[in-house]
Amino acid sequence: MVYAGAIRHHSSGLYTDEEKALLDRIIRVDHAGEYGANRIYAGQMVVLGRSSVGPVIQHMWNQEKDHLKKFNELMISNRVRPTALLPFWNVAGFALGFGTALLGRKGAMACTVAVEETISNHYNNQIRTLMERDPEKHKELLQTIKKFRDDEMEHHDTGLEHDAEQAPAYFLLKNAIQMGCRAAVYLSERI
Repeated sequence: MVYAGAIRHHSSGLYTDEEKALLDRIIRVDHAGEYGANRIYAGQMVVLGRSSVGPVIQHMWNQEKDHLKKFNELMISNRVRPTALLPFWNVAGFALGFGTALLGRKGAMACTVAVEETISNHYNNQIRTLMERDPEKHKELLQTIKKFRDDEMEHHDTGLEHDAEQAPAYFLLKNAIQMGCRAAVYLSERI
């Protein structure tokens, strides 16, 4: 039997039940987010892969593949279950990428800006939380999240450089996508 406040071994040290729950939540939601990002870029590549912006999307997708690989490894090493919503994120992410790419290069880039801005803010919140808890204990995870946050900001900036703000109904599109991203984060942390 495990008692409240019990100490458990974790791949990177000993954690209380509360700390383990926090790390599980972080790894689970970040894995789901990177999975969703991969599906978004997959959808965009179906439509725009052979266009002039195809190599730009492919570069961002390749970085997202590396992010997903790392969170797959963290899930295994830390014995974290994935969100039960992965099948939904599979379809929803692809549909979002495909649908915004149908609006053209600017639509795809608007999607990138919206998603990456939301995820960068999400990563910043996680960094603050881990720094407040114990930065030394969470050093490896903090390094991973900081690196990925920087990559996401690079994607955000790439989207702006490729005329995201000129997409049809940019602010409406951006706000709708960001609302969906925030809902996805909330749900993936819990389910």
